[in-house]
Amino acid sequence: MSRHPEVLWAQRSDKVYLTIALPDARDVAVKCEPQGLFSFSGTGIQGEKYDCKLELYAAIVPEGCKTTIGLRNIFCSIQKEQKDWWKKLLKSEGKPAPYLKVDWNKWCDEDDEGLSSDLASDNDDVAYNGEEGSDDEGMLYLPDLEKARGN
Repeated sequence: MSRHPEVLWAQRSDKVYLTIALPDARDVAVKCEPQGLFSFSGTGIQGEKYDCKLELYAAIVPEGCKTTIGLRNIFCSIQKEQKDWWKKLLKSEGKPAPYLKVDWNKWCDEDDEGLSSDLASDNDDVAYNGEEGSDDEGMLYLPDLEKARGN
């Protein structure tokens, strides 16, 4: 029996971004179908099978779907067939599965889309590995606090 990986999502008017949290994934397979079907399968570091199938809110362009496999995540950029804001990720009514969550790090409101430059340009040539690019191993640098302490 396979497990469901955690899936984070965000959107722009022309794209949906899915981040599948599965560190050191192997045998990754991602499939996008025009009617809005998205499927993922892969193997975890200890050989566990993971998969998920999502019926997205509206139609997509399979040729415009790009996947980047990083060390911690699988990042999928999915092109919408029509440039429009979806009111939700899935077509189905009711509460979404517990493994589906909003990606607040990538989220952008309709009003702010023109101001956001992080993913709006969607430079697909740059690999996304899910890390924030810090060598501090989680340490925060707070210069104002150092000034307050007199350092």
